[in-house]
Amino acid sequence: MPNPEQVAQFIDQWSKVTASERSTAQSFLNELCDLIGAPRPTATADYQFELPVPYTPPAGKKTTKYIDLYKRGCFVLEAKKYTDRPAEPTELALALDDGPARRTGVTRGTGQWDAAMQKAFEQAEWYAHHLPGDEPSPPFLLVVDVGHVIELYADFSGRSRNYTAYPDPTSHRIPLAALAKSEERERLRILFTDPAQLDPSQHAAAVTREIAGHLATLAKSLEKAGHPPKLVAEFLCRCLFCMFAEDVGLLPSKSFRNFLESFRQNTGSFVPLMEALFREMDKGASVSTMLRQKLLRFNGGLFREQTVLPVNDTQLGLLIAAAKCDWHLVEPAIFGTLLERALSDTERGKLGAHFTPRAYVERLVLPTVIDPLREDWRAARDEAVTLANRDDLAAARKVVRAFHDKLCAVRVLDPACGSGNFLYVTLDHLKRLEGEVLELLRRFGGTKDPDPTVDPHQLLGLELNERAVPIAELVLWIGYLQWHFRVHGKVLPAEPVLKEFKNIQHADAVLAYDGHPKGITGKMAEANPKLPGLPDNWRQKVAAHTGAIFVWDRKSMKDDPATGRKVPDETRSIQLFAYQNPRPAGWPKADFIVGNPPFLGKGKLREDLGDGYAETLRSVYPDVPESADFVMYWWHKAAELVAAGKVRRFGFITTNSLTQTFARRVVQRALDRDVGLVFAVPDHPWVDTADGAAVRIAMTTAEKGAQSGQLLHVTDEKTSADGSAEIILSSEFGRINADISIGTNLSAAITLKANEGITSMGVMLAGSGFILSPEEAENLSKLESNAIGVVVHRYRNGKDLTDQPRRAFVIDFCGLTADEARRKYPKTFEIVASRVKPERDGNRDSQFREKWWLFGRVRPEFRALTKGLKRYAVTVETSKHRHFQFLETGILPDHRLIAFGTDDAFHLGVLSSRIHVGFALSAGGTLEDRPVYNKSRCFDPFPFPDCTEKQKAKIRKLAEELDAHRKRAQQKHGLGLTDIYNVLEKMRGGETLSAKDKAVHDAALVATLKQLHNDLDLAVAEAYGWPWPMSDTEILKRVVELNAARAAEEKSGSIRWLRPDYQAKGELMLEGGTAPQKSGPKAPPTKKAGKLAWPAKPADRTVAVEAALAQAEEPQTAAGLTRQFSRAKTADMQEILDTLCALGRVRPGDKAGTYVR
Repeated sequence: MPNPEQVAQFIDQWSKVTASERSTAQSFLNELCDLIGAPRPTATADYQFELPVPYTPPAGKKTTKYIDLYKRGCFVLEAKKYTDRPAEPTELALALDDGPARRTGVTRGTGQWDAAMQKAFEQAEWYAHHLPGDEPSPPFLLVVDVGHVIELYADFSGRSRNYTAYPDPTSHRIPLAALAKSEERERLRILFTDPAQLDPSQHAAAVTREIAGHLATLAKSLEKAGHPPKLVAEFLCRCLFCMFAEDVGLLPSKSFRNFLESFRQNTGSFVPLMEALFREMDKGASVSTMLRQKLLRFNGGLFREQTVLPVNDTQLGLLIAAAKCDWHLVEPAIFGTLLERALSDTERGKLGAHFTPRAYVERLVLPTVIDPLREDWRAARDEAVTLANRDDLAAARKVVRAFHDKLCAVRVLDPACGSGNFLYVTLDHLKRLEGEVLELLRRFGGTKDPDPTVDPHQLLGLELNERAVPIAELVLWIGYLQWHFRVHGKVLPAEPVLKEFKNIQHADAVLAYDGHPKGITGKMAEANPKLPGLPDNWRQKVAAHTGAIFVWDRKSMKDDPATGRKVPDETRSIQLFAYQNPRPAGWPKADFIVGNPPFLGKGKLREDLGDGYAETLRSVYPDVPESADFVMYWWHKAAELVAAGKVRRFGFITTNSLTQTFARRVVQRALDRDVGLVFAVPDHPWVDTADGAAVRIAMTTAEKGAQSGQLLHVTDEKTSADGSAEIILSSEFGRINADISIGTNLSAAITLKANEGITSMGVMLAGSGFILSPEEAENLSKLESNAIGVVVHRYRNGKDLTDQPRRAFVIDFCGLTADEARRKYPKTFEIVASRVKPERDGNRDSQFREKWWLFGRVRPEFRALTKGLKRYAVTVETSKHRHFQFLETGILPDHRLIAFGTDDAFHLGVLSSRIHVGFALSAGGTLEDRPVYNKSRCFDPFPFPDCTEKQKAKIRKLAEELDAHRKRAQQKHGLGLTDIYNVLEKMRGGETLSAKDKAVHDAALVATLKQLHNDLDLAVAEAYGWPWPMSDTEILKRVVELNAARAAEEKSGSIRWLRPDYQAKGELMLEGGTAPQKSGPKAPPTKKAGKLAWPAKPADRTVAVEAALAQAEEPQTAAGLTRQFSRAKTADMQEILDTLCALGRVRPGDKAGTYVR
């Protein structure tokens, strides 16, 4: 570390340097690294001066720009060198002509310098946006005026899209002289070496968890003493706000802590004196009798009720321990979640579980709410800068104030707000944006901050959990007050400190109804037997003493006394409810909608909310598929509002099953109504709010009319200490399809008749009692040998195929009545009667109850398509690796297997090829992190190659070898296909194999397996007549194009059946070659594009000019752009281009007088 003399020498030397930027910047930065104790830049690409960034603008030739200093995963640094000379009298308040000839002439301390530093920031931001796709998003941007100041900007979300002044707009500049302070040097050292340490949410998280731990112990103790949980929660919320208030200055320092300390050994007076303090905080006091100092009026509803719970010495100690924590560091983004767990007796045990990191929340909030507002701000700022350049500062201030008024009128709704973390993060970023607006206003001569200001009334919430509502309100106020003191120092806020906005409502966000749910009785069922959720055997469920109808709670099980197996416990039941006048719930008016609605699948929805609620919900939302997850009702409602123009954007967290069929239909319906996706992440780690469990989710943001968006992919992730995943994201831009992809629209591929009728899901047992172990089957064969092979069959599920088979058997009475089954196979029937019937008796589906001896789904289509075959192809519906294999026809597949009614190895080979697997992986969606093979999306539209018999024979031979090779490895070495393909994927990726991997590699001959796949891929590509290898993008493009061609053939009656003997019913078949294609209708002549309207507002003009440049195919002049707009003037156009060029938003073209975006 440098000594004080060395530090002073560095500051003195560099404050006097007058040489140009290029000749001084690198020397300055090298010596700065020495000063702060960070390594100097090297010649490697991860930390170097002048990192090249290739760029090809939409109009213009490829160019290369250079980052002054770049360090991977840390920062982009843009260096400048300006002067201290006095400003000339003729200098404008905000001159922005900062071309190369005047770079060193910009004078510090002027509007010109502010603008030049802003331009340098935007240049650094541009570099961050245009780094190669495999480069992680840098968390920091640094703008350096050599020898004068270092400006810090940060974005910890991993998007490189929302860099804001760090830590805030009033303290993001580090003057050169400030480097004399060791803490400033240390901050820069950390930034250069481990910038994640500077993420304020990381420090706040530890403090917040400590506080929540004290509160949880206290809440448990108070509830154990007999106090109702609601009163405990309200009392503790008041106490913790007092703790926060004294640490930020709303109460005198340590006054509340000392007040608590005064009750040691004297807890008897705690209740009346604490109640008196709460009354004073509600009304305010010139002199508090409790604290003996002036008290602000807090009000706001929090202190309207002053109920105080008595405490013993231990409980008082816990309150004091919580009060001693550093409350000004509390992170509201996670505080609400932890507080909600602390105050819930059912969730308290999960307090130590992981919480959703702030960065995850920001990843959705920023594109949904903040990005569009920043676009608006850039347009307003450009207009204000243009006016300032004309020396019209009064008009410039008016523009900035108008935007501030607009910002203060924005409303953001979270219709499932929980404890308010999404709303708080939104508020925090709104305040950051407001800080930038007010800073520019001051630069333009504004003398005071305008009123009103961004505050919690703009953040609206709906929440079904009544306990969470006051917590969400508290979280917002704590966050708001933190911002107040961060910006205004020790200036106290206006009274009342807490305003009662009632912006968080206790309500059901998707289902509205009159009054309260009404318990269904037998009389009600008689009058209306079609009540939603009413089982057809409801008469058996009527309680004798009340007439109410109760059904099994879907959770409780008991041991069957005869078999010892778990069966439903019918005594554990819940009442059915009816909902009067059900209808979709209304939402408060808002400009933006963002949030994390509950994760409930179809089955969990019934389990958690009841049959009556689930059926009623389905009935009022006919456009949402019945099998869609609960969250898609929120998605559908928000999309409808956006389509109607009532909401600007919405963004939701959903399960990553969003790409699967039923959820995708909801998304496609929105896209068909001109609602486009502007941002999406199809598969992202998440931490469940309720229990801290790690789950996989998708993020989507939508806007009306959007034609393109940003699609992020998680390329790498590792678990951090707090349980969250540190992830690296890659980014691409383009039109985002309903399957959350960019590029070929797989949804355009339609079902081909050629593929119809030869796929089926396996049988669904709806009762594990049908399954026999190998030992049970062996024993049964001795008692009832005629059953084996007739009603007792071998059975395989997904795990049997991916790992080692269990050699299980299953009892299948398909085609038999109960009497026939009992008479022919009494021993076998007894097994089903004792194991399956008790469980089926409680099933709400009458078919399951009445035909209890049969599978839930016997799959007659599977039996038909495999009849006469000795084998059939099969794949696991949800699996880490996509592989296909043959099973003998005597084996029954589980419903999580997809069966293909073909014994032709040619079909198996095509299915196993990279062409089909690549298409299936993209078309099928995922469940958690595992690909799903949806036969309607992966198989039905897939066109098989039309090839010669010689080509078919080659594919058959390779497919037979592939199938036999894998089965030998499984049988001989006890390996599962997952183990084998894990090693194969590592080999394909060039990874180093572990000792365990090498053992699998040698036993399964994985190198041979790899070669078989390579040979098969080439043979199938040749059968299509396509080149090989191909990229995944090219595969998808060709498959979809061939699908369209085959669909056109089929429309004319020509069908290329896969199994003509089984499928064809008289339609025209093509045995080889391609059917003549009918000419489609001619495209209408292209209309000459008319001129664009010239917007009336200057801010809108700037946006329109940028858009026109972005779409231009060649560099544009001011005159040329003027001709694209009606009533535009060249002088106005040139002024806009000059402003945009000065701000770094457009660039000069190769030819003088031209511009490119």
